[in-house]
Amino acid sequence: MISHSAYTVEPWCLRETGLDLDVLAQSESVFALANGHIGWRGNLDEGEPHGLPGSYLNGVHELHPLPYAEAGYGYPESGETMVNVTDGKIIRLLVDDHPFDLRYGELGCHERVLDFRTGVLHRTAEWTSPGGRTVRITSERLVSLTQRAIAAIAYEIEPLDGPTHVAVQSELVANEQMPHEPGDPRVAAAVDAPLEPEEHFARGTGLRLVHRTRRSGQRVAAAADHVVEGPEGTTWSAESEPDVSRLTVTATLKRGERLRLVKFVGYGWSAERSLPAMHDQADAAVAAARSTGWEGLLAEQRAFLDHFWSCADVEVEGDAQIQQAVRFSLFHVLQAAARSEERAIPAKGLTGTGYDGHSFWDVESFVLPMLTFTAPRAVAPVLRWRHATLPAARDRARTLGLAGAAFPWRTISGAECSAYWPAGTAAFHVNADIARAVARYVAATGDEEFERGPGLELLVHTARLWRSLGHHDPEGVFHIDGVTGPDEYSAIARDNLYTNLMARWNLMAAAEAVARHPDRAEELGVGEEEAAAWRDAAARTAVPYNEDLGVHEQSAGFTTFQHWDFANTSTDQYPLLLHFPYFDLYRKQVVKQADLVLAMVTCPDDFTAEEKARNFAYYEALTVRDSSLSACCQAVMAAETGHMRLAYAYLGEAALMDLQNLEHNTRDGLHIASLAGTWMALVAGLGGMRQHEDEDGVRRLGFAPRLPEALSGLRFTVLARGRRLRVDIRPHAVRYTLEEGEPLEILHHGKPVGLTAGPPVELPVPPLPVLPEPQQPAGRRPADRALTVPPAAADDGADG
Repeated sequence: MISHSAYTVEPWCLRETGLDLDVLAQSESVFALANGHIGWRGNLDEGEPHGLPGSYLNGVHELHPLPYAEAGYGYPESGETMVNVTDGKIIRLLVDDHPFDLRYGELGCHERVLDFRTGVLHRTAEWTSPGGRTVRITSERLVSLTQRAIAAIAYEIEPLDGPTHVAVQSELVANEQMPHEPGDPRVAAAVDAPLEPEEHFARGTGLRLVHRTRRSGQRVAAAADHVVEGPEGTTWSAESEPDVSRLTVTATLKRGERLRLVKFVGYGWSAERSLPAMHDQADAAVAAARSTGWEGLLAEQRAFLDHFWSCADVEVEGDAQIQQAVRFSLFHVLQAAARSEERAIPAKGLTGTGYDGHSFWDVESFVLPMLTFTAPRAVAPVLRWRHATLPAARDRARTLGLAGAAFPWRTISGAECSAYWPAGTAAFHVNADIARAVARYVAATGDEEFERGPGLELLVHTARLWRSLGHHDPEGVFHIDGVTGPDEYSAIARDNLYTNLMARWNLMAAAEAVARHPDRAEELGVGEEEAAAWRDAAARTAVPYNEDLGVHEQSAGFTTFQHWDFANTSTDQYPLLLHFPYFDLYRKQVVKQADLVLAMVTCPDDFTAEEKARNFAYYEALTVRDSSLSACCQAVMAAETGHMRLAYAYLGEAALMDLQNLEHNTRDGLHIASLAGTWMALVAGLGGMRQHEDEDGVRRLGFAPRLPEALSGLRFTVLARGRRLRVDIRPHAVRYTLEEGEPLEILHHGKPVGLTAGPPVELPVPPLPVLPEPQQPAGRRPADRALTVPPAAADDGADG
């Protein structure tokens, strides 16, 4: 995408200077707007042409049967698929009876700009109709970060060569025709006209449609109202039918006159509320937005983002592409989470239907770390959503014959949606990923009320699962058998290291939490004996290690497997899962995505520096990165082990995952976890930030900053317990500035440093260790960014 000639590299926006229909679907994803509740893909205002039309409400989905060649006990029965809800984006234009369609007539110019500081998508086009009339069309679009149920568009037409008759049709459209892609016909059936009409309305400048999903029974209401400004003689009329509600505005425009339409769209959904309640809810949201007005919505959006960027911005000196990419990433991760309010964050956010709109463990392990230290108010609602699904997780554990809760690998509502149980049901590590996110959030914010409430329940029920899933062998070692770790080219393993370390931590964290809150522990039925059993299992958890090789094993016996034949695997055979059977992948030493490396990133105090270096080198030679989740983790560990050129290469891969369409599926939506991984690669990788825990359970932030030669500076801000810490890294020194809050003690390359509000503390960056460069599988080395980085662009502070 961004290497396409129509896209420019700018620090605060994404600009497209021409329209290429070959990348239209990808552009719809990167220009998407959302707030965590509503998602609008970056479709053209007039609706066509399109790659994938998309309007989404977080949580609205349809059910479909899951496919099984042979049934089995405990298999999930239904899948869930996010559906395209009522489209409020569409504004069609006719110029002297010719539809404004970019495939016809002559397009003089076309530009779109997504401004990261204002949260507005701008569009400008000049078009000559087949009848010879030229008009300029400008539009601005936003999905409100302050008014959760609202999206809005300002649309304007101006003739450039004489009197022109124009007609504008502003619509609400349900059950849009979707492109049919090859795949599971059950999913296709679920998303083909999924909305049953219940009410349609049009009067004055107001529109409304209410529908209900056929199987999941969720009611969706969409309403719109308009402000029309035009010359004398401008008229309008409204009409509706079950799937379309339309306002038509007509005017004759002289040169220099304009027709302007501001459209306010309100959404709501519920599986329980009545039809009258839902249409009243949507109407009320629109009335409030109209009262605020277009300029008021713009001001609210800018103020919200000004606050966000003051806490979250990352400044990169020396690489203009990475600078743009990290702000693009931060903006889209914020859009995925800002107003999710006790709903999941899907893997693609609300930018497309990739992965059926499911949420995975990626959220807790990649997205929430970034949000915890930049926008912590967005974190608790996501964890409260997990808590709200606890009954379903406990039911799932009982079905599997286990205690506690078994959280799903992929889901929308909280039910397991994976039909492939070796990757789904067996990926129990999601329990510990959730528990870790709880502890990270509490440590970073001091939210004791959350810890006593939902947090403690999540810790207790996840710990109960581990104690019932694992067992002690005759020597007393605690093993966890038959599980799948993060690496999806391994399955049903014994003692997956990532799973075991995370489970060990989960068990201890739960034991410590119930000790801090004995009254709540009693309410949850946790006695001293159960807590002691957790501590005992944690103390005796197996940690697979190959003494001969001097490396930890991804799982017990993994290093004894046959190595994958990388030399005879061609570049067009990646990703391997599309060209080789899983049974062959599962029995070979080949790694789809960071697994043991992720364990070292997540549990940094469980490995020595020497172990990290040896482990990283060993698993680099096996990891093929057939997952978008891998590069950011490898960037972090490459930086920690002193391989800065390699860390920089992996940073580039993570940062440009969608902007360069590296996985060839950006058309289906953005990779939200990889976008968050850009922040991880910069802050945890080049900045070396970790949450360390000493023997007394005290958690402190530590930093071990280093820069690759190509970068001259890196600056970022993190929030921790009411403090705002600014980190300014240069090649040979770093400045820590406590900009706000009480004194703070951090670690700088392992040594304690006290900070107080006021002047910065400047410290030297120690020299890099000299280590042999690790090797990657043949043909899988990341692009050396130091050889390809474009020159830095000046940030003049002007809006993009």
